[in-house]
Amino acid sequence: MSMKGKLGYSILAMSIGAVLASYSVAQMSTDKYSRPAMTAAKGAVLNDKGETSIPEGFRLWSFIGAPLTPNGLNDGAAGFPEFHHVYIQPEALQEYLETGVFPEGTTIVKELVLLQEGEYEDGSRDEPSGRGFFADRFAGIDMMVKDSEKFAETNGWGFYNFGHKEPPYATVASPAPADSCAGCHMANADFDMVFRRMYPILKEK
Repeated sequence: MSMKGKLGYSILAMSIGAVLASYSVAQMSTDKYSRPAMTAAKGAVLNDKGETSIPEGFRLWSFIGAPLTPNGLNDGAAGFPEFHHVYIQPEALQEYLETGVFPEGTTIVKELVLLQEGEYEDGSRDEPSGRGFFADRFAGIDMMVKDSEKFAETNGWGFYNFGHKEPPYATVASPAPADSCAGCHMANADFDMVFRRMYPILKEK
């Protein structure tokens, strides 16, 4: 083979190699970012007893808000002094925004997040952004699932507690008694057992 031919062959081989490398990187990128999102879209699955587990990848769901009722603003004894990081599966949110109705199977996960240690009497502290309250570490999971047939006595929603402590959380939970979480939501929630007024994205509907 002539020198010119060898050079052409080398250039062709390098080009093919570059294309394959680019494809590999693109595939890795797709695998890295799309696969978790696909997994994260699934809501809770209930067995015949109504038991369920924490949906895999829920932190990749749609984040709708982070209410906070710190001890320092509640006489040192707030019922839930942590941030509430609240997530809803994307399909359920999309249907709600289109129809104004939470579909059957809607799963809403609330993860409790402890505050960083305060520097002032009200529990706040100074950070570069200013004085305020800042998240520290995970400290529990509560979850609500819409199933109008299974949970007819609690307005169509079942409530679950996987532990108010740092991970690892409980792997399986049974529906909470009607007089606990469900009772509070039945008495105080402003839309289909959900505190819609606390989440701007839900108020858009």
